[in-house]
Amino acid sequence: MSKIDSNEVVILEAVRTAFGRRGGALRNTRPDTLLATALEALVRRSGVQTSMVSDVLAGCVSQAGEQGGNIARQALLVAGFPETVPGVTMNRMCGSSQYALHAAAQAVGMQDMDFAIACGVESMSRVPMFLDLTLGQRDFTGFDNLHPDLVKRFDIPHQVESAERIADYWSLTRSELDDYSVESHARAKAARDAGLHAEIVPLPGVDKEGNAITLDYDEGIRDTIDRARMDAMAPVFRSAETGKVTAANASQMSDGAAAVLVGRYGAATELGLKPKAKFLARVVVGSDPVMQLTGIIPATRQALVKAGLTINDLDWIEVNEAFASVALGFERKFKPDTGILNPWGGAIAHGHPLGGTGAGLMAKLLSGLRHVDGELGLQVMCIGHGMATATIVQRLD
Repeated sequence: MSKIDSNEVVILEAVRTAFGRRGGALRNTRPDTLLATALEALVRRSGVQTSMVSDVLAGCVSQAGEQGGNIARQALLVAGFPETVPGVTMNRMCGSSQYALHAAAQAVGMQDMDFAIACGVESMSRVPMFLDLTLGQRDFTGFDNLHPDLVKRFDIPHQVESAERIADYWSLTRSELDDYSVESHARAKAARDAGLHAEIVPLPGVDKEGNAITLDYDEGIRDTIDRARMDAMAPVFRSAETGKVTAANASQMSDGAAAVLVGRYGAATELGLKPKAKFLARVVVGSDPVMQLTGIIPATRQALVKAGLTINDLDWIEVNEAFASVALGFERKFKPDTGILNPWGGAIAHGHPLGGTGAGLMAKLLSGLRHVDGELGLQVMCIGHGMATATIVQRLD
């Protein structure tokens, strides 16, 4: 490994809570408590003093109710940070906390600060998805209240329909989507059973009867799959004749939080803090708002070019499994070794707590790289309305 410049931005620690199913073990846990739990664990594991953190940047999608009012600031105070530490909450939809990581790295890289925390949270049990759009007056069924001029330019459908169009584009069958989903659960179960998730922070929860438990695993992982039941599931929107996307081959709505500490290499080493990784590329792109979820392809291309790498140079790839068709489209396009594509399963199995997933996938990726003694990892996420974020890191520990 080449010598690292003292002003290089490095990742010092990354954690995530176990992810709970919507309405599951974390249904009674406030989102600010979820985020505070991740922040407390991050500080404890890294050894950084909270007074040295210059900013806390949080991703959160449905910023209303218990997730409104700048949850970053509220959660850091709940976690016991000094009142002098500020916080900001941002919404880049599913890529929110991955982008928070980019923004934190940029602030440190410009030497505005020595240490910053990027984090994210979503409680889909306690704050319905897109409550900020529906205002609690109805369930979210699609982006039907967009500006008329925007709709004239782009007929933006529900993301499920975009996932259907991606399946059509790549000629993916219903069986292929379901097969991929079964494999996601199998990989996630294997990683869980082997105790590989060093990044997971256990937290209190409740069982179905309301009894206190400790949740130290991702609740959405299925030990067995009833394939007959899976095959019988109706498509979410389309008819059985034309539809392929079902609840079984889409990501699970979840509750969870994650946090990543970034810092200037020189400042970190002076304090005896040990870097885990450095950034080789950080990318955000816009893409077709109608297909919506295909931005991961140009984002990956750009990230690989910036890092001076090819897909075959990577040791671990995390593609957020918003839908099986998204991950399979990526696989068709780039043809990576499928063994390094979501090796521990993805959001179809462990869940997708919107604002928390980006930071959570980075924490998972770093654990994975260390487990396989790999060096280079890519994280890429599709985003609603046609965007994507991509990050390439080089492991240092």
